[in-house]
Amino acid sequence: MDNADRDKLTHLVWVDCPYPLLRIGLSSTLVGSARVHAGSEAPSTDPDAVIFGTGGVEGLLEGMKRHRKLHPQAVVLVMGLYLDLSAARSALRAGARGYIHAGMMPDQITRAVEIAMRGEIVAPRALLEYLISDPEIPNINILSPRQREIIDLVAEGMSNAQIASRLFLSESTIKQHLRAAYKALGVRNRYEAARLLQNGSQSSLLEDPAT
Repeated sequence: MDNADRDKLTHLVWVDCPYPLLRIGLSSTLVGSARVHAGSEAPSTDPDAVIFGTGGVEGLLEGMKRHRKLHPQAVVLVMGLYLDLSAARSALRAGARGYIHAGMMPDQITRAVEIAMRGEIVAPRALLEYLISDPEIPNINILSPRQREIIDLVAEGMSNAQIASRLFLSESTIKQHLRAAYKALGVRNRYEAARLLQNGSQSSLLEDPAT
């Protein structure tokens, strides 16, 4: 074993994936290139990288916030069940350094982790074409239920104070939720958020007239 291989084995990768078979496969793939901690519980020492498993955009933002809070210095990669370009874009916007999926070959995943550990961003090649061809309308499903509820009320024209009174929350809590929602959606203020919500709803109606 040369020095480069020894250096790799000093890296600790936390595989936090809700799917047992995928978690086992990831762990087996990374053995020999890094030390691996698998499971929903955080390792006893700070990991150098985290592979966070998700089935789509739902829960992605909350998961990213959790891992960045627990281990702010760790590189986070999001793992999907398949090549979900919307989830990949949302993951990178939320601060992930890469997106991998179960359809990749083991050596591709190992290589992706190594590249991310060097500080580079790992993204599917198809994502570039998707970003060019897809209208710039972020998926509003990335919002948590509470954030979506608050944005809906913003779209109705309610002030922060009115929303706080309606939901029995403090005004500061409403502002915190709004800041997180703005960041997830890539907007700057309540007016852009409301317009985005309206455009997203119109788009859904056009795609599925039965709704």
